[in-house]
Amino acid sequence: MKALVPFYLLIFTVLAGCSSKNSQVEEIAQSNTRPNIIFIMADDLGYGNLGAYGQKVIKTPHIDQLANEGMKFTQCYSGAAVCAPARSVLITGLHAGHTRVRGNFGEGGVRGLAGLEGRVPLQDEDFTVAEMLQSAGYKTALAGKWGLGEPNTSGEPNKQGFDEFYGFLNQRRAHKYYPEYLWKNKEKIILAGNQEGGQEQYTHDLFTTYALDYIDRSDETPFFLYLPYCIPHNDYEVPDLGSYENEDWTEEAKAYAAMITRMDRSVGQIMQKLKAKGIDDNTIVFFTSDNGAAGFAVDFNLFDDNAPLRGIKRDPYEGGIRVPMIVRYPGKIAENQTNHLPWYFADVLPTLADLTKTEINRELDGESVLPTLLGEKQQIERALYWEFYELKGWRAVRFGDWKAIQQNMHAVDHDPIELYDLSSDIGETKNVSKQRPEIVKQAVQLFETAHIPSPHYKWQYLKKNSAP
Repeated sequence: MKALVPFYLLIFTVLAGCSSKNSQVEEIAQSNTRPNIIFIMADDLGYGNLGAYGQKVIKTPHIDQLANEGMKFTQCYSGAAVCAPARSVLITGLHAGHTRVRGNFGEGGVRGLAGLEGRVPLQDEDFTVAEMLQSAGYKTALAGKWGLGEPNTSGEPNKQGFDEFYGFLNQRRAHKYYPEYLWKNKEKIILAGNQEGGQEQYTHDLFTTYALDYIDRSDETPFFLYLPYCIPHNDYEVPDLGSYENEDWTEEAKAYAAMITRMDRSVGQIMQKLKAKGIDDNTIVFFTSDNGAAGFAVDFNLFDDNAPLRGIKRDPYEGGIRVPMIVRYPGKIAENQTNHLPWYFADVLPTLADLTKTEINRELDGESVLPTLLGEKQQIERALYWEFYELKGWRAVRFGDWKAIQQNMHAVDHDPIELYDLSSDIGETKNVSKQRPEIVKQAVQLFETAHIPSPHYKWQYLKKNSAP
C-alpha cells in the first residue's frame, strides 16, 4: 500500500468525485456492472488532425465514427505541452504544479537508455489511476509509450499498478518505430526482424496486436487497457503510404498522413473486437492526444494540424495543450454529442473513480466529469493550471473563459502576463492584459497558489511575487 500524498499537495485541489450526483450517476452507483475501460492516446496528434475536428485531407473514418457514436469535446486539455508531464498528470490526477514528473528532464533523475540524464521516475508514494482500478478489482494493462520510469526504477509500470506492460519505458526510444527491442513487463524482448537495421516489426502494429489479444483474454474480470500509441510522433516511419502514396507531397508528409490513418485503422480493429466479443455495450472508450501537433508536422503546411488554435507542442497557447477528446459508452453516453466543458487530464482519474464506484482517500487536482459524460449539465468552478521547464520556461492558467500566460520564467525578469478571452478569441490574438488589470491580478494569485516547489524541476529565477 502506497503512502498518502504529502499534506502540501492539498493546496489548490479539488476532492475527487465530489460533484453533485444526478439520476444517471446514481443509476451507475447502484449498478453492480462495472464497464471495461480503454484509454487510447495518440502522440503529437493535433487538435485539427481528425475529420471529426475539421480535418479535410487525412482520412480518419473509424475515429470519426467513434465521435458519431459518443461525445466529442471541444475544450479538453492535456496536462502539459510535452510528453512525460502530460502522462504524469493523466496517471496521477495531479496537475503540473503538483505531479511528480513535470518535464522530460529533471534534476536528480536517472540516465535513460537512449536519452539524457534527468529522467525522473514515479515514486512508490505516487498514486496512479492503474492502482486505483486494481483496488476496484480491475485487470490493468499498458501497451505503448510509458515515459514515467526507466528500467529498475520505482517508476516501472508493473510497480505503478499495471498487471501487464508491453512497450517503451523511455520516451526517446519511442521515436523509432523499428527498434531492436521492447519491454514486456521487466523482460527485454528482442525484435529479431529489426536487428542490424531491419524493418520487419512495426511497433504500432505490435501494440495493436497486443491490445486485441488482451481483449480476447479478458472475460469475467473488468479490465483497464491504457493504449498510449507513439503515432504520429516523428520519426515519420510507416510500412506503406497507403492512399497517400501518389500525392504531390514530401515523403515525410505522406508518411505522417499514412501514420494517422494507420492508427485510425487500429482503432477500428479494436472497436470491431469489442463487438465480436460481445462486450461493446459494457466498454467505455476514450480517444485523445498527449499534446498539440509538433512543429515538424505543422511545417508541412498541408493539414491545418492545430487549426484554429495558436501555437504548437511545447507552447503555452491552445495549440500546445488543447487536444481532441472523444468518449464513447453505448447506452450511457448519447450519440453524436458535442460538449464544450473545459476539462483536462487531471480529471480522468476521479472520473474513472466515479464511474467504477471507487473511493479515494486522498485529494486530487482533478474533478469527475462523469455527470457531463452522462448528459447532465455540469459547471466546475476551478482553474486549470500548467507549467513548463524547457526552453525559456512558462506557466499558464485558465479560469472561466480567461487564459493567462507568463513566459521567460527562467529569467530574472519574467515576461509580463498575457491575458486572453477564449470565449471570443480562440486563436489568442488579442492580449487584453492592459485593459483588464483586475483579471491579471486574479491570475497572479492563481499562479502563486498553484505551484508547489519540486526538487527536480526549477525555474532559474522564480520570484515570490511575479507581478505583471
